[in-house]
Amino acid sequence: MAAGTQDDPWHLRTPPGSSRYTMYRDPDALVCQVGTTRLTYRLSAVEDLHAWLRQQADWVPLGAADENKPAADGTVEAWGRSPDNPVGGWYGLRKGYRGRFGMYLPPLLEELGLAELTHDARNNRTRAR
Repeated sequence: MAAGTQDDPWHLRTPPGSSRYTMYRDPDALVCQVGTTRLTYRLSAVEDLHAWLRQQADWVPLGAADENKPAADGTVEAWGRSPDNPVGGWYGLRKGYRGRFGMYLPPLLEELGLAELTHDARNNRTRAR
């Protein structure tokens, strides 16, 4: 398994398997590089999402959505922006690029052995291990 550093990032695929991207930890954030687009998330996102999925105790829809679009209730995406999550709002750090939490974080949890993920063409779900 990759070390999750800039020199040895995790090589991941979106849940449907249609796109590749990398993620790594830097001192201040979790960096997600999708082509030329760079998204950044709070470092606590992995542990917090895993804890929330454990509380759900069942499959949870991903519900990935861009920042300017609403997230469906009860999804990973909605939780990643909710004022009720541990950080009180967005896990995404860069305005305009804070969405897609439900697309990019669950595959990392799967890579780390913290979650299971479906890999269908649409409507994917995840649950904690």
